[in-house]
Amino acid sequence: MTAPPTGRRLPEIVVEMSAEFAGTLILILFGVGVVAQAVAGSGLGDPQSLGGHDAIAWAWGIAVTLGVYVSARLSGGHLNPAVTVALAVFKGFAWRKVIPFIFAQFLGAFVAALIVRWDYSEILHKFDPGHTAKSQFVFSTMPGNGSLPIHTWGAFRDQVIGTAILLFLILALTDLRNSPPLANMAPLIIGLVVVAIGMAFGADAGYAINPARDFGPRLAQFVTGYHGAWRDQYGQLYFWVPIAGPLIGGVLGAGLYLLFIGRHIPEEGPGGVKPRPEYDVE
Repeated sequence: MTAPPTGRRLPEIVVEMSAEFAGTLILILFGVGVVAQAVAGSGLGDPQSLGGHDAIAWAWGIAVTLGVYVSARLSGGHLNPAVTVALAVFKGFAWRKVIPFIFAQFLGAFVAALIVRWDYSEILHKFDPGHTAKSQFVFSTMPGNGSLPIHTWGAFRDQVIGTAILLFLILALTDLRNSPPLANMAPLIIGLVVVAIGMAFGADAGYAINPARDFGPRLAQFVTGYHGAWRDQYGQLYFWVPIAGPLIGGVLGAGLYLLFIGRHIPEEGPGGVKPRPEYDVE
């Protein structure tokens, strides 16, 4: 039998922040990594061999699943400020933890993006030696993915809608009163939700649907030579769109779930025991 750990335990908030950092790190390593391979790598080699849109959508979904599995036991596996804020508004998540969680998520995304930037440095330099909008969306999102006729407010609308869908479904999939996936399958299904959002709502703004996913890599690219990182391909200040849109959309989507579904489900489960939602982290 393994002896129990000894010594002084770290404060709970530090442990939870560590989990959010690690989970978001995993999310961005795979998510930004696949975009670097599919965009910059394919631009220099065989597009079929290095992936395209479908590869990006699937890798992001798998990245979410793995990140949640890494962190869920300790922190609930938010990995996304929009999730953290929505749970604080509607599900009793402690407001005192919101800023620490968001800081850990941003930091994990920033460090992961630096690692991808370093690992793909030769390919990115060859593909886009001027560090321009041509490769900017490897790390951060742009309206219309840098080429389609979408501008700031169209992208903002898209981020509100996409994140509302995400939070609506996260609450549906983690509400124990609502026949959710069991046997710890919720992270896998949430990953499939992200795949579906990417395949259905990826054109207008690159489906950031996560302020940490966008701002952390955007900061990483700025400090490594992308001086236009804060603006879009039209020269407009854009960095705020994938921050504000998801925060608003997350609260909207969570509220709509509770309005249409959650408030109508009986509070007591089998045997009169009130279940505790998986994401309702005290």
